[in-house]
Amino acid sequence: MSPSIPNQRRYILRCSVLWTACLSWPLLLSAQNPPPQQPPDQGTNTRDLKPVRPPESNGATLSGAVPQSYALVIGIAHYEKLPDSAQLHYPDRDAESIYTTLISEQGGQFPANHVHMLTGEQASKANILQELENWLPSVTAPEDRVLIYFAGHGFISAGKGYLAPYDIDLHDIPDTSISMTTLGTLIGTTIKGKWKVLLTDACHSGAITPETTPAELNHLLLDVHQSIFSLTASRDREQSFESPDWGGGHGIFTYYVVRGLGGEADTNGDGIVTADELAEYVHTNVRSATQGRQNPTSERGSFDSNMVLAYDPARAKTPVTTAGLQYGTLVVQTNMDNTELWLDGKQVGIVTKASALRLPGLAPGAHTIKGVHMGYEPDGPREEMVYPGQETTVNLRILIPRQRKQAAVDLLDQAIEDYKKGFEANYRKAEQKLNEAVSIDPNYSQAFMYLGRVENALYEDDKAKAAFEHAIQIDPDYEEARVSYAAALLDQGGLDEAVRQLNAALQRKPDDGTALYLLSQAYARQGDFKNGEAAATRAVKAAPANGEAHFWLAECKRHLNDAANAEAEYRQYLLLTNFNSGAGGQVNYYLAGFLLGMGKRRRAAQQDIWREQQGQANLGICDCEWMQKRNDAAIPYCLKALSLLPSDLWANYRLGLIYVEQANARTQAASGAHSNDTSDVVSLLKEAKTRFSNVIAANPDTDEASRARQYISRIDSALGSP
Repeated sequence: MSPSIPNQRRYILRCSVLWTACLSWPLLLSAQNPPPQQPPDQGTNTRDLKPVRPPESNGATLSGAVPQSYALVIGIAHYEKLPDSAQLHYPDRDAESIYTTLISEQGGQFPANHVHMLTGEQASKANILQELENWLPSVTAPEDRVLIYFAGHGFISAGKGYLAPYDIDLHDIPDTSISMTTLGTLIGTTIKGKWKVLLTDACHSGAITPETTPAELNHLLLDVHQSIFSLTASRDREQSFESPDWGGGHGIFTYYVVRGLGGEADTNGDGIVTADELAEYVHTNVRSATQGRQNPTSERGSFDSNMVLAYDPARAKTPVTTAGLQYGTLVVQTNMDNTELWLDGKQVGIVTKASALRLPGLAPGAHTIKGVHMGYEPDGPREEMVYPGQETTVNLRILIPRQRKQAAVDLLDQAIEDYKKGFEANYRKAEQKLNEAVSIDPNYSQAFMYLGRVENALYEDDKAKAAFEHAIQIDPDYEEARVSYAAALLDQGGLDEAVRQLNAALQRKPDDGTALYLLSQAYARQGDFKNGEAAATRAVKAAPANGEAHFWLAECKRHLNDAANAEAEYRQYLLLTNFNSGAGGQVNYYLAGFLLGMGKRRRAAQQDIWREQQGQANLGICDCEWMQKRNDAAIPYCLKALSLLPSDLWANYRLGLIYVEQANARTQAASGAHSNDTSDVVSLLKEAKTRFSNVIAANPDTDEASRARQYISRIDSALGSP
């Protein structure tokens, strides 16, 4: 394969041609056994990710590595068919916070593609059962860690417990909700794993059936299966409260789960948060915060009390014993809206002038805080004391606009002009000017961001990483820098970190179309096509004129076997990028997205990148037509793809298979008509042989090349027959 094709395209195209399980062998070759077929890529079944290893000093707690980790996170605030009185405020936000914590390097350390999140209308009964009955059982193994989180309504009907999906119908409860009996069976037996966790914030105020009592509901949730660590929001005759007073708006139970997994529950200071530590931390703090009106409850049955729920290596370096201490609260105020607050090195929320941010549940002692706002000098980092059982008010003062030296500003402007011209020589000029700019002004975050983009275009991965990280360190709320960094990470293969950066960017700007389609790209390359589809759908909604959003939505839908809708999205992409002004128009299209960061290497000419993506979209349509058994319609699109990408392995392979299938169909037709005219069959087989030969020439070491050799051998045998 041509080395000029970006890495992410190699991945996507590798997946795109694996829909071969239903291949029909031509009758001319039917007397021989077919070569083995490779099944569709499962993506998320891959089990070769690097495990998380705690320090050796903690060997008494864990022997070996933390196992592979998978999670399903569900949050439903608005219900399609429930009255206004039964709607909730924060479960969607709760779910997003749990997701962020689980994928963070200072929390759960779950690989991003191992965490599926369903919120709002995505959390239908069908989608939830798809994850519980199909996805989790297909990816988990006996030694794995599995976590399921649910925030929304739980209720009882006819003596049975249920969790309410988005589309619950109170007139048909058994068929439109998730029974706890089913949930227990799936988690306890069908889903594999040695550490299984169920966190439920499901007893919110506003019971949706008359017989729902918190006592019975919690009993059912705690008793779903004896091998599960089950932690519920409340117990006997209690409700689960939600309020803007906790972290800017959360269910109180979830707020403390997030704080606990983030490290506050680590009572022995070894860097590890165990099941018992989390249960104790959440129970203590929720009970204290509600004056005993809400008491989270955990099942202390047969689960391993030392199961690792989160691990932060930084905390293990400075162990401190906090067991038995009362927790305290910081109340943070600011003079400027949209001030981002960092606590102990982690982003914890946005503070506005009108609303202070309360952060209860903090271990007593010194905590480091910093307030940041783009374009201003930060307030901090500085230490603030948290006192046991007390609230401490902290004022963040964002006052000093960051001053720029004119010489550095001029150099940045000149560098951007060079950068926009493309090609390596211009990138080198931009690199030199940007290095001069940051030497003159070491706190010039914009200059560092553009330096990262330039180094990425020059394939200087380490330099690009350092520049982007420096920009974000200067301005942690620099959303554009995070998106650009994520695009570079996609080029470099750092998919998990790309998801983290995009997730952080989207918390500040949820409708950023570029961040959303890059997120869909990251998910797709990890094999997580459901989450990729969800992100791409949001991207199309946020920026319907962005062709890339449609392209990645098409990629995800095709891998989910939704060929018809995938084809429509590919066509929309081609429509949006069908320039008639020659190479100049193609260059302008890419320059329009160039400064946003699109997850593509930029050393090649811009028009070459345009040709590549156009070719891949045509190949996608060819594949969709083939999936719908319309080979005649597929061929022109494969040929168009090859006119743009003549040596493309996957377009040649797909076209070779189509010609083989057509030869098979013609043979059947000739046999039925008792005809000896095989000229069409011979011509098709010769075309197929040419395409398979091109596959081998493109990369002789691939599985497709190996199968191509077997096809060629049998075609030669068939063509040599009478």
